Amino acid sequence: MEPTPVELETGWRDMDAGVARLKRILHGVDGVSFSSQEYIHLYTTIFNMCTQKPPHDYSKQLYERYKKTLEDYIKSTVLPSMKEKHGEFLLRELVQRWKNHKVMVRWLSRFFHYLDRYYVSRKLLLPLRELGMSCFHDLVFSELKTTLAAIIIDMVDHERDGQLIDRALVKDVLDIYVEIGRGSMAVYEQDFEEAFCKGTADYYSKKAQTWMLEDSCAEYMFKAEECLQKEKERVAHYLHSTTEPKLLLETLSELISKRAEQILNKENSGCRVLLLDGKTEDLSRMYRLFSKMDGGLSQVSQIFKEHVNEEGMSLIKHVTDAANSRKVNHLCIPPLFCIDFVRKAIELHQKHLTYITNCFQNQTAFHKALKEAFELFCNKDVAGCSSAESLAAFCDNILRKGGSEKLSDEAVEETLDKVVNILTYISDKDLFVEFHRKKLGKRLLFDRSANNEHELSLLSKLKQYFGGQFTSKMEGMLTDMATARERQTKFEAYMDPWPESCPRVDLSVTVLTTGFWPSYKTFNINLPTEMIKFVELYKNFYNENQKHRKLNWIYSMGSCNIIARFEARPVELIVTTYQAALLLLFNEADRLSYSDIVTQLNLPDDDAVRLLHSLSCAKYKILDKEPSNRTISPSDMFQFNDKFTDKMRRIKVPLPPTDEKKKVIEDVNKDRRFSIDASIVRIMKSRKVMSHQQLVTECVEQLSRMFKPDIKIIKRRIEDLISREYLERDLETANTYRYLA
Repeated sequence: MEPTPVELETGWRDMDAGVARLKRILHGVDGVSFSSQEYIHLYTTIFNMCTQKPPHDYSKQLYERYKKTLEDYIKSTVLPSMKEKHGEFLLRELVQRWKNHKVMVRWLSRFFHYLDRYYVSRKLLLPLRELGMSCFHDLVFSELKTTLAAIIIDMVDHERDGQLIDRALVKDVLDIYVEIGRGSMAVYEQDFEEAFCKGTADYYSKKAQTWMLEDSCAEYMFKAEECLQKEKERVAHYLHSTTEPKLLLETLSELISKRAEQILNKENSGCRVLLLDGKTEDLSRMYRLFSKMDGGLSQVSQIFKEHVNEEGMSLIKHVTDAANSRKVNHLCIPPLFCIDFVRKAIELHQKHLTYITNCFQNQTAFHKALKEAFELFCNKDVAGCSSAESLAAFCDNILRKGGSEKLSDEAVEETLDKVVNILTYISDKDLFVEFHRKKLGKRLLFDRSANNEHELSLLSKLKQYFGGQFTSKMEGMLTDMATARERQTKFEAYMDPWPESCPRVDLSVTVLTTGFWPSYKTFNINLPTEMIKFVELYKNFYNENQKHRKLNWIYSMGSCNIIARFEARPVELIVTTYQAALLLLFNEADRLSYSDIVTQLNLPDDDAVRLLHSLSCAKYKILDKEPSNRTISPSDMFQFNDKFTDKMRRIKVPLPPTDEKKKVIEDVNKDRRFSIDASIVRIMKSRKVMSHQQLVTECVEQLSRMFKPDIKIIKRRIEDLISREYLERDLETANTYRYLA
């Protein structure tokens, strides 16, 4: 016998009673929960009504009544209570009603569980829990969402202004946006986030306008960074995590991106002023803020580059003006100012390198900006000296004895590192090499080098940066000096048997390898008999050990210590070989004419004038001249000045300085022609056929490591190579060359 079917209205009366009890529970009137018997009774009622055979299967009607029950409750109870509330009270009411609604949906879903499990899934209907959420969304949330967003935005703005708000309440409301989306963030994003981000933009737009007028650049950035941090904290406290990037972007856009130029160029406090005043903390903050926006760092690095260049140009002007004023007063010579320029350029570089390291986190754009700025001003002439010459003079000042830089070994090493850094910005590196080689030669030959280890260290650093070709000749010079010291020891042993009865000259000879050393001006002077004897002796000694090498004597680089016996007392004179040869003539004659001296020594006129001027017209008048004026002429007569006296027992008689700069530049230009020729031939040999433009471009690229070649010179060298049949013009294609094997 089949059980009597439960009629819809009969069963629903039980459910109505259960719903009424649930409402009382929600309002705190009738306990806090259903008993087990009550729950089982209601569940069984729904179960029976869903499992009866048609036409008593009321699944469809129950689904509809489930929805209607929730809608009736919302319309009769929830909405009236919401309409009476405003502001935060509305939010609190919403939160409470949402909690109650979720409880109601949870209990009803339990009662209707069988319906949900079979009928709903079979008919592909909205699950009961989601249907419950949908009812609240459609009837409550849709009506209030604009008001809710406005209230929350207003509360957040109050918090931004320093007021306290109920963060927990805001979080509870925003959680409703997320929950009601049923796994999707669309409701939160469309109904709240969009309006909130727009409100944030409006808020900070007004703030930014006020702050730009009232605050300095540093103060403005401090406030901006503080705002960004607070917005980040705001997300952590009550906003959804997905809001963070959008919120920070809006804040950054209003505070920084839209006002980047105003911030960076703010009068009396912008980026340039911060760099000038060394405000590292503010510069670090600027980097942090501008690194967050697209293209922000390129704007800061451009100003950084312009600032460094302005500082460099100001330094050049200062040094040039100082040199010009001293030159007028005859107080100083330009090389000292060039040395000062390099010292200050190194300080400038170190200062801004520190900014890059400490403030700009070693960002590549700033290293590039520093490089480009230094390349701009470091390749300009300063007080008549090229940057290559200035750098070589600075190195000489550090490495020679008696230089003005009194540094410890560690400080010297550190300074040499900085010198090499500066050298990387100079385009004419080959010119530096030639000037440095010239000065290195003098330091080595005249024993002026303060420390051989420092010389080797600099060459090692240069080799590391620029390759072995850069330093090979200078390394050869140092090797020559080491060899010369060993050879001198052997020569002194060779001289030991020399009879004591014969007058002896202490002769020290340095043999140089021609390819390593700079070219020195020399000619075959007629040496005094005392010198010739020992020169020949050294030749015999050398030929015994080196049979296939020829010695070419460079007397212009020699020096002599001679004793001059004046009436007052003897004085030791330190002179050049030429000066010594000239003075020794007066051992044989009391009085000599200009022409006598030139003839006996076989001197060119230019050198004769320099020598005689140094001995008769300069500070130490070893010779008397007739007539007694400060110019040397062919009609002058000279005699030994017996009356000469000086408080020092040992004096150095210098020659008038000669300008070696022109000779160095000529040598470099000559070497450059060879380098360009070699580069062109090397390129053409590998490519066989090339257009003119391609050849020039590749040639410049190859040579730019050492110097910046002039395009016109490259063109002339191509023409020269064509005339020498290394290349030929292509008869079929214009502006194209062929390599001739």
